[in-house]
Amino acid sequence: MKVAITSQGQDLEGAVDPRFGRAKCFLVVDTDTGELAANDNSQNLNAMQGAGIQAGRNVAELGVEAVITGNVGPKAFATLQAAGVKVYVGATGSAREALEKFKAGELQCVSQPNVEGHWV
Repeated sequence: MKVAITSQGQDLEGAVDPRFGRAKCFLVVDTDTGELAANDNSQNLNAMQGAGIQAGRNVAELGVEAVITGNVGPKAFATLQAAGVKVYVGATGSAREALEKFKAGELQCVSQPNVEGHWV
């Protein structure tokens, strides 16, 4: 299974970015093989608006089945849901720790956004 983790770094040692749309980077990890790819999100990091929607589209195009993040707003959530991508929130610590919690079933899969739009 391929998952995307919002991250402030380019590897699994980086901290989970608590923001989905304005995350610095998306780490795509294949949970079966351990293969890792870092995907820059700088075009949305400082966007005036639409960061969540565009980030959602970009992540869906990466072919992931799930997103692991701290928080997700309504527009990003709707975009991910439309693409069939499950959203897991509440991730903290390093991306590696978040991945381990995901694999252990310790992160919450949400059916709605957990923050308001333009959350900082």
